[in-house]
Amino acid sequence: MKKSFGALSLVFPAPVWVIGTYDKEGKPNVATVAWGGICSSDPPSVAISLRKSRYTYDSLIQRQAFTVNVPFGSQIEIADYCGIVSGRNADKFAAAHITAVRSEKVDAPYIAEFPMILECRVSGVMEVGIHMHIVAEILDVKVEESALGPDGLPDIARINPPVYAAERKDYYGIGQHLGKAFSVGKVFK
Repeated sequence: MKKSFGALSLVFPAPVWVIGTYDKEGKPNVATVAWGGICSSDPPSVAISLRKSRYTYDSLIQRQAFTVNVPFGSQIEIADYCGIVSGRNADKFAAAHITAVRSEKVDAPYIAEFPMILECRVSGVMEVGIHMHIVAEILDVKVEESALGPDGLPDIARINPPVYAAERKDYYGIGQHLGKAFSVGKVFK
């Protein structure tokens, strides 16, 4: 028997992404979001949701650009800090001892110390309840060489990107490999 929880924003897992923007004075800022994911493969695009009241929202809309910074699991303290302090009141780069790097493709900074970066240009914005849903085209993906596997592709086990369990307000790492996509299901053919 299944227990009903009603209408909640409850789904496993939510990513832990740190969004990079420049404010109106050109100061780099980062903010952690969990409401996000891939929303198109052609063109490659992501979607994130932010409240209009967030400092990052105005910067993102003004510049029409942002970066998605994916931390190593071992960098969860930095990611959490970037979500609990506002860029209106703090220089998160200085406080967390991280380095802002100007993106090559968009008008936004990224975090040098994080292993995976997506450079994104805003392509659409829509109001959804208390959030603004922002869709952006991925113009480039940068991955630290130490986070690549023997096949030259990003290795999820090496990055161990943190995920967020909203209902418990907890972070988790990636677990064991379960099988090859588009293959393990063939047992039912």
